[in-house]
Amino acid sequence: MTLERSPRTMEGADRRYLSTVMNKALLSEEEELDLARRWRNDGNHKAMHKLVSAYLRLVVATATRFRNYGLPMPDLIQEGNIGLMLAVNRFDPERGVRFSTYAAWWIRSSMQEYVLRNWSIVRSGTSAGQKALFFNLRWLRAKLERAGGSAQLDNATRDEIATALKVSPADVSAMAQRLGGRDHSLNEPVGGEEGGDAFQDFLPDTGPNPEEIVTDKMDGGLRREWLTESLKELSPREQLIITERMLGDDKVTLEELGGRLGVTKERVRQIETKAFRKLQERVLRRSRQAGEKIAGKLEDFTDFAPA
Repeated sequence: MTLERSPRTMEGADRRYLSTVMNKALLSEEEELDLARRWRNDGNHKAMHKLVSAYLRLVVATATRFRNYGLPMPDLIQEGNIGLMLAVNRFDPERGVRFSTYAAWWIRSSMQEYVLRNWSIVRSGTSAGQKALFFNLRWLRAKLERAGGSAQLDNATRDEIATALKVSPADVSAMAQRLGGRDHSLNEPVGGEEGGDAFQDFLPDTGPNPEEIVTDKMDGGLRREWLTESLKELSPREQLIITERMLGDDKVTLEELGGRLGVTKERVRQIETKAFRKLQERVLRRSRQAGEKIAGKLEDFTDFAPA
């Protein structure tokens, strides 16, 4: 039997976890290096566990900086813990860098990737410039506003942010629009009224309509028929070259065809060019003939049309 945890139970567990983490003793630089060496050189899991446990508070502190993106704190902490584990496995104690400094980068990077993946169903940042925009646009706008700038994203503010983050003004405008909106279900009624039109009702259908599908199918059948009949009017050698060079799945080389026909590849090229022109002329002739027949039928039809 599976026991479900109530929200109150889960909240209490989260508080106990945070209390335990924040009460862990900090490590000195010497202790960090000793534990890191024991884990890296000897695979001592107790040393690794002690090193990680001491900096879980760093994960919690970093998670609070990302809580305004609307994602659950436990999930942010979990992603930060993954970054912390990556840091402890990649840390080199001989590089002269504090583990806390090194781990902070991995923790922040893991949380940023999680936010970018889950803040919206649409990816908001893929390049380095877009990521910088996503995480810095809001506070840069607030900073400019405090300095006497406009609270709105006018051209001057946009250009100043673009210069600061080394991105284009168009990227700034696009990111501001994304951050100012929210995800919508395509089935959500416009205006929130039940029974009204949904957002998906206003999406254009870029595919062909039934009439175009039927027309393309009929036209395709006619073109194949014209091509087959026109091919029969070519010589056997011309048919072979056109079929192998233009109608097959794998295009045969001029040199290979020349070996099969006992001529040079230049001669094959000449025959191919001449045969293709002949084929074009015959297909176009059949197309004109079909058009004349249709026009004639339309004229016959108009003879019986009411005045």
